[in-house]
Order: sequence, then C-alpha cells, then structure tokens
Amino acid sequence: MHPRLSPLFAAGVGALFLAGTPGAAAPRSYTVVIDKMKFGAVPAGLRKGDTILWVNRDILRHTATAADHSFDVDLPAGKSANMVIKRSGTLPFSCRYHPGMKGALRVK
Repeated sequence: MHPRLSPLFAAGVGALFLAGTPGAAAPRSYTVVIDKMKFGAVPAGLRKGDTILWVNRDILRHTATAADHSFDVDLPAGKSANMVIKRSGTLPFSCRYHPGMKGALRVK
C-alpha cells in the first residue's frame, strides 16, 4: 500500500469496487414449464445473470438446447433444472428430441 493511503481509505475504495455498478439490477429467477409437448411462456425482460428454472411436466424427456449451443438443458420426465443466462441477444432454442418444440430467449 502507498505510505500516504490509510487502511481505512483503502477499505473504502475496495468496498466501492465490490458494490458493483450503481443501479444495476440484481439477477432474477424465472420458470419455464414444458407441458403437453410445448414450452410455456418465456419471460420478458431477461438479463444476463438471470436464472431460468426449466420444469418438465411431460412423461417424455426434453431438452432446452440453444441453436448456437450456448446452453443445453437436459430434462428427464418430471424433472427440473436451473440455467444461468450467460449471453445477451435473441437466443432461439428447441428440444433435441422433438425439433418442433421451439422458443426464444430475448436477453438484454
């Protein structure tokens, strides 16, 4: 540490860096339900860092697989899984086992 900087000043500066960007929204959690061979409504207002809980209510195995391979969530029948959104943009996805099942995440 520089001899002229007090430990209290250094701690204050460190706290500012750890606090993050002022006004930045905290990550949120959403749920997308798969039922009757369809993806449920995809939430609006998604942001990088948000979490999606994918819930498979069907008796068949499904996936939520991004067209660009940025995510691939495997969902056995009756199971669920979390996924943290890591990219922004429009992210089309489908089920690997049932290609007619499609959706898109729109991430800010």
